[in-house]
Amino acid sequence: MTVTSSLPEKLNLQKEKLTQDVPHLDIDDLVKSASRVIAPLWPISTFAARNPWMGLEGQTFEQIARWLKDTRDVDIYPCASLIHAAQQRGEIDGDFLEMALQRWLDVQSIDLPLGVAERFCRAALKLDELPSTLLEAPELKILAEKLSPLKPQNPEKHPLKPLSLCLEQQSSEKVAHALDHHIIKWCKLFLDESQATWSLPNREEGFYRAWRRLIQYDPALSHTQRQRLKDWPQEAHAALKRALSALEIPQSEFQDYLEAHLLALPGWAGMMLWRSQQSTRESSLLTEYLAVRISMEWTLIKPHLRLLKQKSEDKCSLVPLIAAWIHWGDMTIEAWEKLSVPEQKARLTLACRFDEIVRRRLWLEAWEQTYTDQLIEKVSSKQRVSDQKKRALAQFAFCIDVRSEPFRRKLEKAGPFETYGIAGFFGLPIKTCELGSKHAHSSLPVILKPQYQVNETSPEFKLQSYQQRRQTVNSLSYTFKMMKQNLLASLMLPEVSGPWLCLQMLGRSFVPRSAGHIIQKLREAWLRKPSTELSLDREYHLETELPVGFSEEEKVHYVRQALKMMGLTNHFAPLVVICGHGSHSTNNPYAAALDCGACGGASGGFNARVLAALCNLPKIREVLATEGISIPEDTVFVAAEHITTLDELRWIYVPKLSDAAQEAFQHIQTILPKVSNDANGERLSQLPNLGFRSKNPRAEAQRLAEDWSEVRPEWGLARNAAFIIGHRRLTQECDLEGRVFLHSYDWQKDKDGTLLSNIIAGPVTVAQWINLQYYASTVAPHYYGSGNKATQTVTGGIGVMQGNASDLLAGLPWQSVMRSDQEVYHTPLRLLVVIQAPQEYVERLLDHDPAFRRKVQNGWLRLANIDPEGYWKIWS
Repeated sequence: MTVTSSLPEKLNLQKEKLTQDVPHLDIDDLVKSASRVIAPLWPISTFAARNPWMGLEGQTFEQIARWLKDTRDVDIYPCASLIHAAQQRGEIDGDFLEMALQRWLDVQSIDLPLGVAERFCRAALKLDELPSTLLEAPELKILAEKLSPLKPQNPEKHPLKPLSLCLEQQSSEKVAHALDHHIIKWCKLFLDESQATWSLPNREEGFYRAWRRLIQYDPALSHTQRQRLKDWPQEAHAALKRALSALEIPQSEFQDYLEAHLLALPGWAGMMLWRSQQSTRESSLLTEYLAVRISMEWTLIKPHLRLLKQKSEDKCSLVPLIAAWIHWGDMTIEAWEKLSVPEQKARLTLACRFDEIVRRRLWLEAWEQTYTDQLIEKVSSKQRVSDQKKRALAQFAFCIDVRSEPFRRKLEKAGPFETYGIAGFFGLPIKTCELGSKHAHSSLPVILKPQYQVNETSPEFKLQSYQQRRQTVNSLSYTFKMMKQNLLASLMLPEVSGPWLCLQMLGRSFVPRSAGHIIQKLREAWLRKPSTELSLDREYHLETELPVGFSEEEKVHYVRQALKMMGLTNHFAPLVVICGHGSHSTNNPYAAALDCGACGGASGGFNARVLAALCNLPKIREVLATEGISIPEDTVFVAAEHITTLDELRWIYVPKLSDAAQEAFQHIQTILPKVSNDANGERLSQLPNLGFRSKNPRAEAQRLAEDWSEVRPEWGLARNAAFIIGHRRLTQECDLEGRVFLHSYDWQKDKDGTLLSNIIAGPVTVAQWINLQYYASTVAPHYYGSGNKATQTVTGGIGVMQGNASDLLAGLPWQSVMRSDQEVYHTPLRLLVVIQAPQEYVERLLDHDPAFRRKVQNGWLRLANIDPEGYWKIWS
């Protein structure tokens, strides 16, 4: 049963302008306010999913869709071809489309017979384009001129565009293109991470000052253009104010103008924003970026400034409105002319309101409702297992990642096992430092900050020899790179490295699986990494940025928190497996994107090992027992890593096992090959491998992971559509097709709603970022995606471009969301969050979390809950 409810209207959906009192705001405040239109962009080596509209959720999804269409001509609703393809696949129920149309008509106030309005709207919903011959018909233009007094009023303010773009649209001058080319050049030089042979001079002084010192010598500018910048201000703040003043931008429109320029190259601007958030030394970097960009714009367009006028585009031109009624209303021009003036005006008003954005919005809502209905049917139709059950042989805690769902399903069918879902960093806010490394890296979602550091350690005599071998490998790699970049040394490099690289090339090209296996074995044989331990106990004598290890109270806190978050506080199995997840691919700039969409490309294996080791400590168990969490003496926690490209478990921490745990471990070892094979068979059947029918799916998966020409080693999180927060019994026997994030939750153990609030604030937020990044990369790949993997260029060690002068591409490549150039794979639906809890839990959550309520009300995600009786309620 489905019940629909509406959230209270508490939000002001109108855009708040901080520039109304501009004289009292400094330029940094304006830039900070303007930065809401872009999202931070992490380097590709630490790829993190990003919601490109994270700063715009105070407005509705439709409002932002209209604004982006007006400012950058970017559509964020699915296009007609995507919608028609989904309809043909049976993914959109026509009844839901009709219901969406009726809801829209119910809130309209138009003086037209309902039947006339319905027939017009249904015809328009076919999404066919108006014939060009009709739009260009002379008699239609003459009629539109006669009816100009009837033109519907448009209350929306015309969006502000960069003057360089306006000039380019009005003339043949490619000024906006030239401006982007200049900015890309300077950004590449400044942001380069040691990839360039020669670094940007004066880079340590900051972006603006380095640019100002060198712009006088830029041969890409004419002498006159360079002279215009000769006496330009020394500081970025003053330069930006002067440029805005020189361009005659009114103070009330400063923020709008800055937003328009940030949207011109959202990738490079997003990287500058991310860098500005990493240290106080570069906190004004985005201001410097805008100072350089707008100063360059003034330099390029100064001769045209007096003649330049921004055109006021007419959103409701009468020609397409009348053409719409002739085409979709089955009318003729003669029939139209016979209508009375009020009848003509009513029809024009309906055609203006029922524009393309509204039509595609209704299709998207019907698409989403169809999936919701199918999910309800799938979950409700399965018989649930009884709460009274025998002790499981083993329990597995997996990351909520959608790729874990098929593997969990196969594992549960293979034996008396239970699986749980929890965020893959397991609630541990840590930095990790692997053995032999001098650098620690964050191992938690990028929206959080690490609070502790955990080091991998080994006895000193073993560590020294391992570090020497590791240093040898690093030195060889560094020497090879330096020889490539040195003019003379590069001439000798082919003679020195040719034989080895030739063998590697042949192996990687013709026998990638064997070559990859041999290279990995050679590396392991050379390094001979010794057995290691973790610095779990607090070390006070070390001078590090973060405390190393945990105090006894902190150990108890994080174990307690993790067990409660996954709902595992009683009925412990003899063996509990904490499963992080990672990926493996070769020659893939987006390798980090396949590891974890939340943790900046960090694998969850290290965190899994830390948590498992903490759970095995006797002192921790003693304290937890006093709190009602009694872990049996024969229960042992181990750690593994789920490699999603290969769908296999790799053991990374197996301490001494009890007899019961040993029996469980041996049983798991026996069934894992079949589980892996079955999971690979299901997953690989979805890849466009020319009708994949391999007798050995595991071998084929290994080939894909090692093949350096493979553009699609796995699908990643494509087709993600829902996030279910509830007990595994709710979905245990359901084939969710690897489309659902699964987080364990028992509302009966969460009386005050704290656990639910934490899940919403953390895992759900990250899942929404992932969902909207895949969505944006599918509906607007030219703006939010990253193009074809085969033609990408890695630039500066920080990201990818298409060619040598494009925006820094921030989204997912074409191969991550499309089966082919014509066929889409990812389904662009906004995330559906399903909470298994009574209605009052959801109401309390919405009351206490205004940010989440705003996301639901404004259409950035969808919300449903399942009450204890099994009834579904959809919130809107």
